[in-house]
Amino acid sequence: AFSQPDLEEIALQDEATLSKFLETGTVSDSQILDLIAKRQVFPVYFGSALKLRGIKDFLAGLDQWTRVNQAPSDLSLRVFKVSHDAQAQRLTWVRMYGGSLQPKDVLFGEKLNQIRVYDGAKFELRPQLTNGQVAALTGLTKTYPGQALRIDNTQPVMKPVLSYQVDLKGHDIHEVLPALKLLEDEHPQIQVSWSSQLQRLAVQVMGEIQLEVLQALLKERFNLEVGFDQGSILYQETIVAPVEGVGHFEPLRHYAEAHIYLEPNPNAGLSFASDCSLELLASNYQSQIMTALKQKEHKGVLIGASLTDVKLTLVGGKAHLKHTEGGDFREATSRAVRQGLMELRRRGNCQLLEPWYDFVIEVKQDLIGKVMTDISRLAGKLDSTKSKGNTLVGKAPVATMRSYPTSLRSLSHGEGLIELSFAGYYPCHNQAEVLAASDYQPESDADNTPQSVFCSHGAGHTVNWQAVPQTMHCPYYRWQVD
Repeated sequence: AFSQPDLEEIALQDEATLSKFLETGTVSDSQILDLIAKRQVFPVYFGSALKLRGIKDFLAGLDQWTRVNQAPSDLSLRVFKVSHDAQAQRLTWVRMYGGSLQPKDVLFGEKLNQIRVYDGAKFELRPQLTNGQVAALTGLTKTYPGQALRIDNTQPVMKPVLSYQVDLKGHDIHEVLPALKLLEDEHPQIQVSWSSQLQRLAVQVMGEIQLEVLQALLKERFNLEVGFDQGSILYQETIVAPVEGVGHFEPLRHYAEAHIYLEPNPNAGLSFASDCSLELLASNYQSQIMTALKQKEHKGVLIGASLTDVKLTLVGGKAHLKHTEGGDFREATSRAVRQGLMELRRRGNCQLLEPWYDFVIEVKQDLIGKVMTDISRLAGKLDSTKSKGNTLVGKAPVATMRSYPTSLRSLSHGEGLIELSFAGYYPCHNQAEVLAASDYQPESDADNTPQSVFCSHGAGHTVNWQAVPQTMHCPYYRWQVD
């Protein structure tokens, strides 16, 4: 039974419950159950499973303060883990919330083979999985933790925001890369990239503590000791004004010109559209351009980071009846996007975005002032509506906040708590500094050139992106140079 002060504290969490409490002087169990179901009240039990303390009270409380929800008839489940057994067979761990599963059913577009219910390292095969049950499924190769089927509740976004180059420390790349790829499969918030051209292996993670966990897993599971460099922030780039980019590709016996309209597309990533008449370009050429737009990993022109929040629309172009080949429009399309970005860069209409964390910090009251000063120094922003007591809530750039958990542990002698989660990408707080440190030269990026190729006197020649508007064969369709 709850004491009177406990009931008062519970009643304060909900206006209707408080009104009833003021009338009756108590809060019923059914009201408490309603508050728990609405996540306004959270029962907390203390004990130790290892020392068998508090277990009976916890189980009794679990029975008293939980309800069995009505299971939906439709199949409903969530993947909460991916692992591998001793034979390196991939296991997809799911919890069922409704419906049923049998071997050979199709799940997420793949046929599952076995339903395993584990007891320690041993398991038994089940013919069916139903509501409330947990099992490991075999045969699924594309699943990931957090993946759900017909479940409304959302999961926190886990997006890598830091990149670290791997120091192999004498290990063979053919040992380390497969191990990292296996861990990437089990932990989708870790991303692994290997550049054969640069001979560079890198991992992208959410935070520095996650890097320590990755290092420990490599040692424990694969007996691999590796190191990492100081790391870098995974920036992105976007635009703040529209432009029509033009790309022309006309070496000898080739011909293609593409006009791509770029416009800001806030918080929507990259999107693609076509607004081009078939009288200008035949459908097969338009299809080639749209495919090229979608397949290309578009880079910005400030530091060469990934482009985001931009809508790219095909608005016009030109082909040659005799000389246009299959890959010509791929070349013209890429150059059109880059030429447009370079024009926006010249006008100061390109913007660097940096990842930010949502943070929740809990410290003793005497440290609140010091932590608030730290947050201000780190270019963070406090949310005054959510911060209260000894809890501070807000946002801060990953670049400044990435090492703060370590500083907080030292400041609070291990008693402070900090929770970081990905908040999104926002305009960079120190863009000029980042650009100066990068020293990226977009015109020298051979894989993403903004220059066009024209033909004259029987030979192809390169035309600088700035001169393309005066040399192009089609007029602007949506945009004019000021």
